[in-house]
Amino acid sequence: MYQIGDKIVYPMHGAGIIRAIEEKEILGSISSYYVLEVPVGNISLMVPVKNADEIGVRGVVTPAVIEELFTFIVNAEIEVNENWNKRYRENMTKIKSGDLFEIGPIYRYLLKKDGEKGLSSGEKKMFISAHQILISEIMLSLNIDLPQAEELLQNRLTDAVTA
Repeated sequence: MYQIGDKIVYPMHGAGIIRAIEEKEILGSISSYYVLEVPVGNISLMVPVKNADEIGVRGVVTPAVIEELFTFIVNAEIEVNENWNKRYRENMTKIKSGDLFEIGPIYRYLLKKDGEKGLSSGEKKMFISAHQILISEIMLSLNIDLPQAEELLQNRLTDAVTA
């Protein structure tokens, strides 16, 4: 069980800090919830404690893993399914996993595509989700603020996107 002040990742929403653990009565049943504050977008979420492992809640990665992630994103081979619907479903499954090493290459692909010919509305939403997940975990892992995390991500991916 996580504690107040712990940094955790809630898949599909990104990394945040547990600000409280509250008990709520819903449909006659009392359950404990983590009150998670996600720094990107100033979002507060309530995550059921008993389902945390099932839904993929995990601790924030170390700075060393963030460094590995940047190297991986830049060098990853990206296979693009030509069928838009299938590609969208595959990418959404990867984003929902909360796995940075699944999300990173999708982010790089969408960033590059956006610069070349733009994104569809579905791809734009996917890009925003991937961005929020990456940035929030970079911020909390490296203990930096949003502008610093944005700049770091942009600087590390510039060569990979323009190549």
